Amino acid sequence: MAFAQGSRSSLSYIVESTFGTTPAGNFTNLPFSTHSLNLTKDRVAGTDIQADRMPRVDRHGNRQAAGDIVADLRDADYDDFLQSAMLNTWSTNVLKVGTTPRFFSIEDYAADIDQARLFTGMTVSTMGISLAPNQMVTATYGMVGKDMAISASEKTQDAASGAAPFDAYSGTLEIGNTDGSPSTAAIVTGMDFTLTNSFAPTFVIGSDSAPQLEVGRAEIEGTISAYFEDAALINRFLNETETELEVTVGDGTNTMKFAFPRAKINSADVGVDGPTSRVISLSFVALYNTTDASNLVITRSA
Repeated sequence: MAFAQGSRSSLSYIVESTFGTTPAGNFTNLPFSTHSLNLTKDRVAGTDIQADRMPRVDRHGNRQAAGDIVADLRDADYDDFLQSAMLNTWSTNVLKVGTTPRFFSIEDYAADIDQARLFTGMTVSTMGISLAPNQMVTATYGMVGKDMAISASEKTQDAASGAAPFDAYSGTLEIGNTDGSPSTAAIVTGMDFTLTNSFAPTFVIGSDSAPQLEVGRAEIEGTISAYFEDAALINRFLNETETELEVTVGDGTNTMKFAFPRAKINSADVGVDGPTSRVISLSFVALYNTTDASNLVITRSA
């Protein structure tokens, strides 16, 4: 008897033209590190009181698919998911926050036992990007969707691009005033940020799966850690200086830049953790900037 192994698993996807309906055509393979995609069901319990104290009724209620896909960020393979996270489409290799959702059918296939779970109506509700020295850039896509089915029929897959992951040491981080000219900051030791769309199912009477998903605002918050070199970063917090942040990552050939054209530094904590270098921990929120018409601008190399 074979048990499914993580090393024999694959993810693939196709863009849906109708929410929750898998279109015809080949799926595209997705490189990934881990994922936690699953279907959950609410429970609906009876409330009758019986003299023997034991419940009689427990049924399954509303269905919802959700989970995280964690992957090394790279060129091309996750461009559709970036569009889903930003609710927009690429325009000459530039992507800004928009208002048009994008949905996927995603297949989780266990090749060693020939079982495929097909998730439908999936979209990127949250996207987290993590950068640190001497590691690949990690992206976490928090997915929310409509439903799931299981079968012994794998979708035909087109191969992934084969692009190498982006790393932090091939890029730069620049800091400056909003609508100014940011300069490279050589003292940054790490950066994380999360885009939250707050997708959620809208359930109705007569169906146990949602006919659509509702969406909230594009909230972007993050943290930066940097060596305590002078007062410059702390003054940005003290003076509530509107700040432009730009971080560029690369793979030796391709690059991707994440620009926050108008950000506010909301904390600047400096502790002493021992005899080694002191580090400032900064938190920031990205706000709409009229010049760029977005609070996040992603630019990929051509």
